[in-house]
Amino acid sequence: MAISTHDLSPRQLEYVVAVAETLGFHKAAERCHVSQPTLSAQVKQLEDVLGVQIFERDRRRVLLTAAGAILVAHARRVLLELDDMIAAAKQLTEPRSGTFRIGVIPTIAPYLLPDVVPAVRKRFPNLQLVFREEKTDAVVADLREGRLDAGLLALEANIGEWSSSRIADDPFVVALPKGHPLARKKRVAASELEDEKVLLLDEGHCFREQALSVCDRAGTRETDVRATSLSTLAQMVSSGLGITLLPQIAVAIENRRGQLEVRAFTAPTPRRTIALIWRPQSPFAETFRDLADVFRSAVQTPHRARDQ
Repeated sequence: MAISTHDLSPRQLEYVVAVAETLGFHKAAERCHVSQPTLSAQVKQLEDVLGVQIFERDRRRVLLTAAGAILVAHARRVLLELDDMIAAAKQLTEPRSGTFRIGVIPTIAPYLLPDVVPAVRKRFPNLQLVFREEKTDAVVADLREGRLDAGLLALEANIGEWSSSRIADDPFVVALPKGHPLARKKRVAASELEDEKVLLLDEGHCFREQALSVCDRAGTRETDVRATSLSTLAQMVSSGLGITLLPQIAVAIENRRGQLEVRAFTAPTPRRTIALIWRPQSPFAETFRDLADVFRSAVQTPHRARDQ
């Protein structure tokens, strides 16, 4: 018997995705705000229509079958397309309004958001931005699955193909403890870091990988101590445990007490490109380009500078 779209419902797809993500019918029913028998019946009905077993289940556990994994991926895309259709309709009737979920990596969030948020609020008062701080891989995964609408991160990371708008070029600088011999220089060449102990962020931070590539070229030794944030790195350097690399945007905050000696690199200066990214098929592309313009202006003329 031929299967048509009339035999399926978005609700069934939602239930299947919920079970796949929770690996439990009870938890999935709670997430979808329905009774477990209702959810189970709808999932079984979908399996019968498709002629494919999506889940293996017994009293102890639920497993996604190999065929089910393929179908769940399709279900996610269909639900995402439906969400985009509803969002597109809302944008047609109420442009530059609504709530947007934006993932931001930790080495950007505390340094850009204090300037960006007031600027967006002033330019687009009907837009509500909900920022979620995550590492790059989590931002990209959530964006791909539709749990985020956009991401604010560094393009140099391995993120795949996305629509994007550049916000700023962010040079790297060398952060040194007080009295360090390299502090006598106005600029530091990467090769001069060869004999230094360099402190870096923990695994999972894209800035770690970018800084590590600079250190590898210089033949620098990484210490066994790693930090979970740039703030911790700055404190460790000020305590004399080693030196580190910081993005320029972090210097004003992380060296606000003047506890570090900060020096620029000689050319070619290592840097990263901060950008706003979104799904190529997103109905909000025009809005995101406008947001990126506001972000860019806010970064170029930060509120802190204007208030001084």
